Amino acid sequence: MSEILNYSVENDVAVATIDSPPVNALSHAVRSAVVEGVTRAGADPKAKAVVIRCGGRTFFAGADISEFGKEIRTPTLHDVLEAIEACAKPVVAAIHGTALGGGLELALCCHYRVAVPSAKVGLPEVALGLLPGAGGTQRLPRIVGAAAALDMITSGKPIGAQQALETGVVDALVGETSLRADAIAFAQKLIDTKAPLKRVRDRDEKIKADRGNTKLFDEFRKAHAREFRGFKAPESIIKCIEAAVNLPFNEGMKRERDLFLELLASKESAAQRYVFFAERQTAKIPDIPADAPVRDVKRVGVIGAGTMGGGIAMNFLNIGVPVTLIEQNEEALQRGVSVIRGNYETSAKKGKIKPDDVEKRMQLIAPSTDMSALAQTDLVIEAVYETMSIKKEVFGKLDGIARKGAILASNTSYLSIDEIAAATTRPEDVIGMHFFSPANVMPLLEVVRGRKSAKDAVSTAMTLAKKIGKTAVLSRVGPGFIANRVMSVRGREANAMVLEGVSPADIDRVIYDYGFAMGPFQMMDLVGLDVIGRDSNVKTVASELVRAGRLGQKKGGGYYDYDENRKPTGLSPVALKIIRDVAAERGVPQRRADDAEILARLLYPVVNEGAKVLAEGVALRGSDIDIACIKGYNWPVYRGGPMHWADAVGLGDIVSKLKEFEKRLGEAFAPAPLLEKLAKEGGRLGAAQGASA
Repeated sequence: MSEILNYSVENDVAVATIDSPPVNALSHAVRSAVVEGVTRAGADPKAKAVVIRCGGRTFFAGADISEFGKEIRTPTLHDVLEAIEACAKPVVAAIHGTALGGGLELALCCHYRVAVPSAKVGLPEVALGLLPGAGGTQRLPRIVGAAAALDMITSGKPIGAQQALETGVVDALVGETSLRADAIAFAQKLIDTKAPLKRVRDRDEKIKADRGNTKLFDEFRKAHAREFRGFKAPESIIKCIEAAVNLPFNEGMKRERDLFLELLASKESAAQRYVFFAERQTAKIPDIPADAPVRDVKRVGVIGAGTMGGGIAMNFLNIGVPVTLIEQNEEALQRGVSVIRGNYETSAKKGKIKPDDVEKRMQLIAPSTDMSALAQTDLVIEAVYETMSIKKEVFGKLDGIARKGAILASNTSYLSIDEIAAATTRPEDVIGMHFFSPANVMPLLEVVRGRKSAKDAVSTAMTLAKKIGKTAVLSRVGPGFIANRVMSVRGREANAMVLEGVSPADIDRVIYDYGFAMGPFQMMDLVGLDVIGRDSNVKTVASELVRAGRLGQKKGGGYYDYDENRKPTGLSPVALKIIRDVAAERGVPQRRADDAEILARLLYPVVNEGAKVLAEGVALRGSDIDIACIKGYNWPVYRGGPMHWADAVGLGDIVSKLKEFEKRLGEAFAPAPLLEKLAKEGGRLGAAQGASA
């Protein structure tokens, strides 16, 4: 008998309990235990029904990720599901925690399902660029209907137990603390009433009305076209659900299997699976163990109540941590507090938070114009103007105010944490916590480790990032750190190409077609050219557009003209003339470029800069660079980030193209030594380690 299977019979009900910490993932051992339990119950003359449940904190939470990419041993998940579905006695799934992916597919093969009120169920495979490959796309529609199945499977979002009951995914809710006893009682009732074996595969009452209804699927595709753009899995899922509605079960299963294998072999799914593992790697710091000590942070101070400071403060208010908010004068302070309130009130109107939450969070703010109010905070985050002299002045003052052991963090996006730390007598307490704008929305937090930053200060920041819902990527000190540095070269080349005669619209289109939400010039118009061009010391297209009063969308025009609803009406003739004038003044040679050339010119330098960041030890891993670009710059997930994408393109091809650019355009394109080395040796940037790792 399997060590992880506990088998017993109570009141004619066999109970097969699987306990494989931490989450009962469907490993080979777990699959074997389930088959053993069901087979034993089926042959047991004392058992007239079967309950399948799990020990620990959750029902089967999905596949065992340690088996990804390895040969799957029998019994496979399909073998397990067939054994359950073919059992001649009623099988009841007793669900607590989460039943996700293969866990829900297993439950759907049971004849009945009960769950505790706190349970959640879902099919999240779409996040890996896959579809549920063990009948999920065929069975779920038969229970909840095609429309609900489309929403659940293409979004991958789990639903709560109450919604699962209402939609028919589960048959009953049971006591939160009495799942075992209540599941046995439910099974006993099935025995007493001689309830039929309800195989989901045989049901069609929820799908027969939509048979031949192509409009349902076409309208769903149209409604979600924007969010599905570039991803392969959603369309394959839709095709599978169409098959569930219109084909016999076995034919639908074959359709599901074919499309699953097609996705498994796709570059999009490979990228999404890579990102899944890469995101989990970011928390691993070679010289700081996972259980390293952290400092207790009960109150946070934020210096600067502007857009960035207010957004940073909201992250902590959201999790119930009081914030002392500092500004230079009362007017700026009240304006900042008002913006925070406005953001929360908007969220409440949209139903994202409860109306009561607005006041609860606002009451956690202690606004002040006196920095001495920071004396009792455990973490202070500075979010003032990006000038070194100002930063050093602030940290010099903080050094005399903050309590001993408080972490002093800068939100600088570019400046040296080591130089900022030198303005204090406690550089070990100084780190960087670089949020991306808007800070309350963007998921990336770059934690910057200075030469003297204490390990517990770093581990505290990494731990806090998770608590406030951010993905933390560790960076060493270097200009622009990781994401801003590698992505800045894309902007450099976009600006250079327009002066060479390449249309801004073509550049934006190529970047959009690659998978970004918008191109660089569309983004500049959205952000505001006055923000981008205001500090330019030289004459640029952006500075001249600002001089001409063309600030972007907010003023009706920048690179593009816009109507009263901020919809673009085309490239601006004024912008095109400014581009030509600046190019002529600088004597920039005019060139032609096709789409492939534009893409290489924009993104190969990003790859090259990433290799430099690794070689300098600024990033721990190539995969960290990818996560930083995905989370901070919305690099399309299905491309895997610049390092993974470069590996897919071929490092040798990228090196050759960079050398061609170097000959034509100058030494800025010279391939990084690490990039050349990896290309020559057949290495991979996504798997490369930084010099400091």
